[in-house]
Amino acid sequence: MNFLSAFRASTRPEAQWFKVGLASSFPDLGVDEEDTHTLAHTRTCNTDTAPGCKVFHIPKDDPSSGNEVPIPENEAAGDMTDQVLVFKRKGTFHAIDHQCPHSSFPLSQGLPFDIEDFGIVLSAGITCPKHGWSFDLFSGRADRGNYKLKVWEVQLRDAANDASDKEVWVRRKQRIG
Repeated sequence: MNFLSAFRASTRPEAQWFKVGLASSFPDLGVDEEDTHTLAHTRTCNTDTAPGCKVFHIPKDDPSSGNEVPIPENEAAGDMTDQVLVFKRKGTFHAIDHQCPHSSFPLSQGLPFDIEDFGIVLSAGITCPKHGWSFDLFSGRADRGNYKLKVWEVQLRDAANDASDKEVWVRRKQRIG
């Protein structure tokens, strides 16, 4: 019996990392306290404008075939299975399922916010605009009900061609055991 098998790299397809772009291609949301727009709203990013988030379809059985998909402008988003929403807020990258676990609404239309207690920031969250439910961006827990938003792992790696930039990689969180 090999006791170290739990520490080996997983060979499951969903354990593969997927590159979603350079860190410099994501606007940093929440830096401007006046910014009360949805994630999908276009903002200034370096010298260009870009949506505040990116959406990718990353199939569970073959993550290498993933691709960026257009951000839906309303609730007619279609099938959001295997879609991940990636954005940067106050210097931290987040990757979550694009689909609200409660109402299947696209969270790219959601509003990010700080979770505070007496003015002290404890965490960050996102509010789904369809029913107003909120989810913690780190744990995925809902503010009501027993719903949980799937949170993806994010990793920043040195960019191959630019020492001053980082590549953003995501994958589904791995179950232990």
